[in-house]
Amino acid sequence: MTPADSPAVVHHCPALLISAPASGQGKTTATAALARWHTRQGRRVRVFKTGPDFLDPTILAQASGHPVYQLDLWMGGEAHCRQLLHAAAAESDLILIEGVMGLHDGIASSAALADTLGIPVLAVIDGSAMAQTFGAIALGLASYRPSLNFYGVLANRVGSPGHAEMLRESLPAGMAWLGALPRNEAAALPSRHLGLIHADEIADISQRIDRAADALDPINPPLPAPMAFAATNATVLPRLLEGVTIAIARDAAFAFVYPANLDTLRTLGAKLRFFSPLTDAGLPQADALYLPGGYPELHLDVLKRNYSLTQAVHAHHQAGKPIVAECGGLLALLDALTDHDGHRAELIGLIPGEARMATRLVNLGMHGILLPEGEVRGHSFHHAQARCRLTPQAHSIAQRHNGIPEPIYRDGRLFASFVHLYFPSNPAAIAALFSPH
Repeated sequence: MTPADSPAVVHHCPALLISAPASGQGKTTATAALARWHTRQGRRVRVFKTGPDFLDPTILAQASGHPVYQLDLWMGGEAHCRQLLHAAAAESDLILIEGVMGLHDGIASSAALADTLGIPVLAVIDGSAMAQTFGAIALGLASYRPSLNFYGVLANRVGSPGHAEMLRESLPAGMAWLGALPRNEAAALPSRHLGLIHADEIADISQRIDRAADALDPINPPLPAPMAFAATNATVLPRLLEGVTIAIARDAAFAFVYPANLDTLRTLGAKLRFFSPLTDAGLPQADALYLPGGYPELHLDVLKRNYSLTQAVHAHHQAGKPIVAECGGLLALLDALTDHDGHRAELIGLIPGEARMATRLVNLGMHGILLPEGEVRGHSFHHAQARCRLTPQAHSIAQRHNGIPEPIYRDGRLFASFVHLYFPSNPAAIAALFSPH
C-alpha cells in the first residue's frame, strides 16, 4: 500500500471513524455491517483498524473484501497513517476506520487519531438498557473534545423498532442517525480469551455480517461529505533484504501477522515463502525464519507430533540463520506449553523453559524495544506465563505507567519476545534482524 503519487496529489473520499463509549459496545459488528451494506450498493470500501489488533481485521476484511491495515499514531506515526489513507482514498468510495476501546481511551486514542487526521466520528452505543440517556451519552461523546468532528451515532442491540425510534428522538438536533442494529444472536460475533474469534474459524461469518447489514436497509445510512487526503513525502526504503528469502509461519496456530509487516519486508527486497507448522513436514528453503503470534495453545498435540519441523528449526538455528519469534512464536520455541485445561505438550525446545496459559490477561499495552540498530515499536497482549532459563538480553519499554516490561531473548541470530513488532516503525532495524549477513 505504498503510494507512488507525488505530494501534490490529493484524493477525495468520504470517511468515518467508528468508535464507542467503551469496549464491548459492538464496534466491529457495526463497522462490518456498514462495510457490507455499502459494498452492496456498489461502493468500493476500504476498512482500517485503530491500534494493534489481529482479530477484528479478519472480520472487517471479510466484510469489505480487502485487507485491513492498522492506523496508530504511536506505533506507526502520523505520516505513516496519512500515507496509508492517501493510498486507500485513491481507489475507494468510502473509508471506514474501526476505533479501539472507548473513544477517548488510551495514549493513542481513537479521538486523537480522528482529531489529528480530521476524520468524522460515528459513535456506536449499546442501547439495550436505556432510553433518553442514549442522547445524553451521545452528547457527552460529541462535546468532551470540542475540536473533534463528531458526525453521528448508530445504536446497537436495540429491542424493537419502537425502541430504536425512542433512541433516535433523544439525540441533539443536527446529530446524524445512522440506524439501529437489533439484538440478534445470529449476527453476533463469537469470542475467546484474546477477543473475537478469527474469521477463518467462523463457518458462517459472511452470513452473520449479511444479517447485520440487512438491518441497515430501511435506514439508507447517510455519508459525510468527501474529505481531502493529501500525499506525504514517503521515504524510499533501501532494499536491505534484496535476495533474502524469509520463511513465514502462517496457519491457524500462527495467524497474527500485520499486512504492513509483510509489505515492509517485500519493500526491503525480501522474498516471502509461507508455510504451515501444523501441516508441513519442514521449513521452506530460506535464509531467515519468522514465527509470528497466534494460538499454538489450541494446537498442542499437532505441533508436538511434527518432529521433522522441530528438527528443521534446530538445524536452521545451528546454521546461524536469523529467527524472529513473537508471542505465540516464542511459546512454540519453548520446551513445553500447558494450555488452559492443564494439558501439557513438549514443543520445539529451542529456548529452555516452559509456559502455561493463565486464566487472566498477563500483559497488555504498547512497548518499544531498543536494538543496537534503533527503536522498534509494537505491543504486547497475552495470557501466557513463561519461565525461561535463557537470560534476557534486554527488556521492552512499556508505555503505560504500570506496564510490565517484556524480556527480550537473544541467542545467536535468534530474537524472541512476547512483543508483536510493527515493522514500519523502523524498517532498517527490522532488516538487521532478518539479514543473514
